Amino acid sequence: MEDATMDKLLARALRRVQKPGRYTGGEWNAIRKDWKGIDVKMVFAFPDVYEVGMSHLGLQILYSVVNRRPDALLERVFAPWTDMEEQMRNTGLPLFSLESRRPLRDFDIIGFTLQYELSFTNILNMLDLGGLPLRRADRAGGGYPLVVAGGPCSFNPEPLADFIDVFIIGEGEDAVNDLLDMYKERRRLRDDRRQLLLDLAAIDGFYVPSLYRVEYNEEGKVASVLPADTGVPATVKKRALTDLDRAQYPVRPLVPVIEAVHDRAMLEVQRGCTRGCRFCQAGVIYRPVREKEPESLLRQAGEMLQSTGWGEISLTSLSTSDYTMIRPLVSELTNRHGAGGVNISLPSLRVDAFSVDLAGEVQKVRRSSLTFAPEAGTQRLRDVINKGVTEENLLEAVSAVFAGGWQAVKLYFMIGLPTETDVDLEGIADLARRVLNKGRGLVRSPGRLKVTVSVSSFVPKSHTPFQWEPQDSLEELRRKQSYLRQRLRGKGLAFNWHDPEGSLLEAVLSRGDRRLGASIEAAWRRGCRFDGWSEHFSPDRWGRAFEETGVDPVSYANRRYRHQDTLPWDHISAGVSKKYLELEHSRALAGEITPDCRAGKCPGCGLCPSLEIKPRLAGGETVAPLRDTLQ
Repeated sequence: MEDATMDKLLARALRRVQKPGRYTGGEWNAIRKDWKGIDVKMVFAFPDVYEVGMSHLGLQILYSVVNRRPDALLERVFAPWTDMEEQMRNTGLPLFSLESRRPLRDFDIIGFTLQYELSFTNILNMLDLGGLPLRRADRAGGGYPLVVAGGPCSFNPEPLADFIDVFIIGEGEDAVNDLLDMYKERRRLRDDRRQLLLDLAAIDGFYVPSLYRVEYNEEGKVASVLPADTGVPATVKKRALTDLDRAQYPVRPLVPVIEAVHDRAMLEVQRGCTRGCRFCQAGVIYRPVREKEPESLLRQAGEMLQSTGWGEISLTSLSTSDYTMIRPLVSELTNRHGAGGVNISLPSLRVDAFSVDLAGEVQKVRRSSLTFAPEAGTQRLRDVINKGVTEENLLEAVSAVFAGGWQAVKLYFMIGLPTETDVDLEGIADLARRVLNKGRGLVRSPGRLKVTVSVSSFVPKSHTPFQWEPQDSLEELRRKQSYLRQRLRGKGLAFNWHDPEGSLLEAVLSRGDRRLGASIEAAWRRGCRFDGWSEHFSPDRWGRAFEETGVDPVSYANRRYRHQDTLPWDHISAGVSKKYLELEHSRALAGEITPDCRAGKCPGCGLCPSLEIKPRLAGGETVAPLRDTLQ
């Protein structure tokens, strides 16, 4: 399509959509390179709307890493909202990148990020709007871009295996350079697509589904996923950085042109978590913990504020208050930038008084609400999930909150956890009322006091100790929500819950195998888009898609695996041994806790030695890693 025609169609479309700023580009710190002078052209595709995608730190990191190279460029594209899709389909306007407004078909590589399973139909929709065949087999010989995907959901890539050429398993800062180098070299040698795929498969962190064959047993379960070519590894190992201080970090991040979900400077203080919650996939796939030096963080914070004009710094990680030097870091950031009106925020806090004290320190400039996640209502169940939080911890924390002047607290819980009973549900209501009563005795205006309880449904995830456990049935999840709704009534209490149908679909896709590809495509063809948005999610359409393709979704979500079973994702390694996960699963069912490895004892997951990392203890010293004796 000619540039003039493209510009004309776009101008017409932007007059007819709700938020034209989603599609205009031109952000502060955006990079636009000379298209003709670049060897490898890549587009980062985020399968959700602009406001969500622009809040993703991974986008900012990869944008900085790739565009630092003189031989490559990285542009951006986001899922168009339904009003924009209608304009595009009516006029023939192809899905395009924001920087150069080039159709996706013009790029060498399209890189999707897989942040959540309910975005899968958006991936197919973006490929279609970009003029590409959906299935990788139909793109093999047509000069189409290489379609790559990475992110948390790539740790079970099988449901999307029919659509994606290459998955990047693990952290992408180094892997993306390997991808670009290999693509550039194979094109220079005029090798075909198959040779490129074979070469990528030989590198740690690259999974090429076309080079593996899947076999099923008589029960309909996956029996094996094996290499179909020589030189292809049986197990794909994840990529992980060993030194965050030396890694490229976006100190000139893109500033959104419209309000984003998180419109602030994101300062990653550490990566990984040592808490060991047994339901948490992020706590496994981002292991081990790697901290940045305070000097690096102070320098990066100053450069980001100078290059963006933002008035808030968010200290991001899975558990920010676990960062060894968190208090002196917060103090120094406040001293340097607080007088200029810059707020420091902590998105993840432990359930303890230290975290509350820390929150009071960072919210001297602007005070907001505080959120804690006990996850379960009884100590028995908190021990099962290895949460490491007691009722005493929570009450001590909220006492400090209310005494410090806060009027509202949010509590997050999960229902449907393994071994849960109604006693545990009653514990949620009891705990919420204890928190409310504690606040009434401490705040100046008890009438304004508010305790909000939010519950989500447990979704078993790959590479966790609960990967073998089933999800509760829809009927049981609805019953549990109703049970809590009746018990969380009264002044000062609020109750929020998640749609159980969405949680069911998430479980199906998170535990699925390749046979789900047909169901995902059928759902997309029936109009499924933005399944993570309640106003667009359609259980009926998904139900008809599963029926049409002969798939029973309940058999995926509610299936209980045995330890000896082959799991659909067993050929993907998160670095933590399966035997360790089995041991943690057995400990969970026995109600036994596993201490945080920062307490001084390595639990033996086996990852730190393989990466030659010495994890820090709470006091800042290091502990020599122990080798996994379970392998």
